[in-house]
Amino acid sequence: MEPILRVKSLKKIYRLDSVETEALRGVDLEILPLDFLAIAGPSGSGKSTLLHLLGGLDRPTDGEVWFTGQRIDRLDRNQLADLRLWNIGYVFQAYNLIPVLTALENAAFVLELRGVGRAQREKVALEALEHLGVAELARRRPNQLSGGQQQRVAVARALAAEPKVILADEPTANLDSKTGLALIAHMQHLNREHGITFVFSTHDPRLLEQVQRIVHLVDGQVATG
Repeated sequence: MEPILRVKSLKKIYRLDSVETEALRGVDLEILPLDFLAIAGPSGSGKSTLLHLLGGLDRPTDGEVWFTGQRIDRLDRNQLADLRLWNIGYVFQAYNLIPVLTALENAAFVLELRGVGRAQREKVALEALEHLGVAELARRRPNQLSGGQQQRVAVARALAAEPKVILADEPTANLDSKTGLALIAHMQHLNREHGITFVFSTHDPRLLEQVQRIVHLVDGQVATG
């Protein structure tokens, strides 16, 4: 089976003044369609950096990133934005909700960018919020929500768009046990029934117990997986 995402000899170096930090040191990884995969490792191991590169949110210092047979690290900014709009959903650890929009409008935002009509996009977004137990907060803005509620809205935004791949950075980190398990079950349903590939950055044992495969990162390199 052809990988949906593949990285080859991936390196990422961050430079601040004269200091260099090597976040990834030659990572090779293939992610297949319908994978339900976790990237695990200690803080600073490169998990979030790898997710950013897989989604075209950042560019590698060296190496290659491929999506469905297309090398995306060579695309320009507009091409990458279009790729993400239609194919890749992202759940950010910092939520990245738009402050002036309600929870419903945030959850529907990707669909609005795609040109989906208001009634349809709000219907789909509300269903996503319902699955995550925050439908009653649909009219509130982010500053009226707790951290856990904002996280659920951020997850709903990614799920509502039903992209080919969802990259989720610690999606259950701020959720209680019941909500976290419900979210995992819903993502498993979307994986099996809607064909969405999931890649998580996580150290949550609840999620690690449910994934199909775990890739361990240590000091910017794949240890196992």
